[in-house]
Amino acid sequence: MACSGGLDSVVLAHLCEQSKLDFHVAHCNFNLRDAESDGDALFTEKLSQLLNKKYYTTSFNTINYVNKNKVSIEMAARKLRYDWFAKIMAKNGLDILVTAHHADDDLETFLINLSRGTGIDGLKGIPAKTATIFRPLLPFTQEEILQFAKKENIAWREDSSNQDTVHLRNQIRHEVVPELKKIGPAFLKNFKKTQEYLTDSKAILDNHAEALKSRLFQQKNGLIHIYIEDLNALRPQKAYLHLLLKEYGFKAWNDISTLLTSNSGKEVRSKTHRLLKDRTSLILEELQTKSDESYVIEERQESVEAPIKMTLDWVDEVGLTANNTLYVDKDSLKFPLVLRKWKKGDYFYPLGMKGKKKLSKYFKDEKIDVISKDKQWLLCSGDDIVWVVGKRTDERFKVTATTKKILCLTCTE
Repeated sequence: MACSGGLDSVVLAHLCEQSKLDFHVAHCNFNLRDAESDGDALFTEKLSQLLNKKYYTTSFNTINYVNKNKVSIEMAARKLRYDWFAKIMAKNGLDILVTAHHADDDLETFLINLSRGTGIDGLKGIPAKTATIFRPLLPFTQEEILQFAKKENIAWREDSSNQDTVHLRNQIRHEVVPELKKIGPAFLKNFKKTQEYLTDSKAILDNHAEALKSRLFQQKNGLIHIYIEDLNALRPQKAYLHLLLKEYGFKAWNDISTLLTSNSGKEVRSKTHRLLKDRTSLILEELQTKSDESYVIEERQESVEAPIKMTLDWVDEVGLTANNTLYVDKDSLKFPLVLRKWKKGDYFYPLGMKGKKKLSKYFKDEKIDVISKDKQWLLCSGDDIVWVVGKRTDERFKVTATTKKILCLTCTE
């Protein structure tokens, strides 16, 4: 369990002990309050000894992380602690992280998200349980936790930074929440009911989104195609775009809406995906690390494992031809051969045609979208393209009546 040394986490530690649970204690020192931070670490270590539980602790240079990553102290501390929790859980075979979030935390988070502008996801509250995190105190208010601590004579540490209203959460905690609670004693209880309604509404929306995706998202060659005609039939359109695409990390919803009427080749990116306009559809693709790497194929090599699987055989005659098979005149090749991605200015001499053709024009004529172009591999002999792999051979390397040695290359994936 995560333990800061404050009221909530210390009460949770005692409750876990009283419930005879098998748990460990983990504490993060963020080094934000000098001696006070060190005092929290010492207190939590003594608490773990009192409870006879295994203790983990770590120390972070939080300010350095904030400056380096340009994030708030709260965001930095969250990232640092959850990454560390994940590491010690994996290392020690621990399945569940228990935290001491309570009803007041839930209300504060709701108000923070509300102030920043959010959808239902940001308003439905802190989940009581996920695959790896359990928050058993979420139904209880901080006042109820405080009264329990006093009744059980439980000692805890006070965090002086919790009083600093420079931070948004503390401002809401000390200046906004008390005023809301004056509305009536049932305010928090009614707030939880509202969040339950929002959670139920979110579940209905999620079900609707999955049904829409199964109808609108067309899988083709490992890519998702979403036809613009179908998207134009949805109303309100921007809300539907958000519903369908938010899980892919997109935030520029106005740009995505504009993409529907943009020229082919325009795109919008998130940190993990890109959405490309391609004639009649939007194409959704997970971003890959762009590589300028090339792969060498030696003369006597019999197979290739990367970037694509391929076999190389010396044969006496041309067999059945297919898109995944290439027969070439061995003497026309300059070894080693190279597999690489296409680049601007590339051209080749398409088999069966007279003269050369720019690869970009070939892609356009074949109606190959931008994403597929970026994934296309070329087999090259020196500076010359031998094969647009899986698609078209170059005339200059074809087998003729004078060919003495034939090389057969077959893509096996």
